Amino acid sequence: MYDFPLLLAIDTCGPSGSVALGRIPGRDLEILGQTELAGRTYSATLISAIADLLRSANLELSNLGGIVIVNGPGSFTGVRVGVSAAKGLAQGADIPVVALSRLEVLARKAGVLSAALDAHRGEIYLRLETAGSAPVEMLAGAEELAAIDPAPALVAVCDEGSAAVLTRAWPQTRLVRTPPPLASDAIRPGEARLTAGAAIDLALLDGHYLRRSDAEIFGNDVAAQAAAAEAKGA
Repeated sequence: MYDFPLLLAIDTCGPSGSVALGRIPGRDLEILGQTELAGRTYSATLISAIADLLRSANLELSNLGGIVIVNGPGSFTGVRVGVSAAKGLAQGADIPVVALSRLEVLARKAGVLSAALDAHRGEIYLRLETAGSAPVEMLAGAEELAAIDPAPALVAVCDEGSAAVLTRAWPQTRLVRTPPPLASDAIRPGEARLTAGAAIDLALLDGHYLRRSDAEIFGNDVAAQAAAAEAKGA
């Protein structure tokens, strides 16, 4: 029925998410279906949305040639739900998986090398890439941004939070405003990675967080305070 590998893409990193089904015959990208998901509902709606997407295209999971998972950075809960779903589907049907950073997908969508996403608390998730050099991704606030010299000429953004942080830190940098990336935007770079043989070992597949969760941060702080109090009372 289909002459080219079918790919399922999953992105549950942002305030809203999506799943998409597509293939790339020649140079063209053909999206066979896409479903957008409301934020904070991923755990309840993701698997059923994937099943509906496959059903609407008269396909089964076994027809897929690969799964592309956008594994962060972004919402900790959303990232975990997406990664867990990709692992479960891939293991059950023996499907290769590739993982992409949401920052990479945003940069490619905007047609530039660097990208930023709002990380809240006055910080951004930042991807820096220059021609001929490997990309670097980091969590950056005002101090980290001030230390980067020279600043990139162009940075893709899709939210006002990251735009505000970058405008303050790098007033000479031009912001390339782009709609938030969707799962369909990950299919082309994901297909290229699969073709290059970059499928990931599912045992190693994890979220690309760039920041510790609040539970880790505040849990460690509480543990440290308790240890200090215990030592003081000893």
